[in-house]
Amino acid sequence: MSLNPLSVIFNKNQLVEENYVDWKRNLNIVLTAEKYKFVLDEVCPEAPKDDSTKSQKTAYEKWHHSDEMACCYILASMSNVLQQKHQNMETAFDIMESLQEMFGHQSR
Repeated sequence: MSLNPLSVIFNKNQLVEENYVDWKRNLNIVLTAEKYKFVLDEVCPEAPKDDSTKSQKTAYEKWHHSDEMACCYILASMSNVLQQKHQNMETAFDIMESLQEMFGHQSR
């Protein structure tokens, strides 16, 4: 199995407590390149109803797929202890909010 070349960044930059600032910068690079970063900034579209348009359904599906991928990148790039703490969170945004609370005080 071949890994995405961008994910190799995380092999050397796995999140551990003292490197949050560097890790977040690398995460943003990967999520931007993969076009998943928007899920950290945009609210999930409303769940489609029976009478929703195709574009509404597509937007909802795109957001959810991108959020799942962002969660995978985030979780795969952190220590096992942090993975266990965050693996059951609903969205990538929720994970990042939790990490910000834990490590956001760090600065360069």
